[in-house]
Amino acid sequence: MYTKTVLTGAAVTALLLTALTAAPAAPMAPTGRAEAVVRAVPAAAQAGAPPSGVAPPGTVLGACGPGRLCLWPKPDFKGRPWTHELATTDIDSCVALPPGTSAQSLANRTGRPVTTYQSAECGETGEFETYPGRGTWVPQTAYEVRAFKLWER
Repeated sequence: MYTKTVLTGAAVTALLLTALTAAPAAPMAPTGRAEAVVRAVPAAAQAGAPPSGVAPPGTVLGACGPGRLCLWPKPDFKGRPWTHELATTDIDSCVALPPGTSAQSLANRTGRPVTTYQSAECGETGEFETYPGRGTWVPQTAYEVRAFKLWER
């Protein structure tokens, strides 16, 4: 099965507005940093496909700094993330995760679209999906991510 989803600015805005109005305000964490809480809907659901990995209510977003792509090995932003910065990642190049590893949740704060691939070689014969930059959190990917590409806008 081939999938490729690109969310429009309107779809991202609708998702963020839904998340912000549906979620209760989170208390300040002991570190002094506010934790964002959302009821996330996967990108596939935004595109009209049935939801397959909707996060449980109250899922806490994973910490991911501005200008970074963060990939967690487990759903709901659990485990130690792999972090990639725009300044040190080639645009339009396939970046494979370490051999034998995969990611199941991600945050894209690069400001650029990123496509994640089931294939470690960024092959389009497996699953792949594109997420917009500037704040896309995905608590559960539809497949195990083994590679990604950052794109020019």
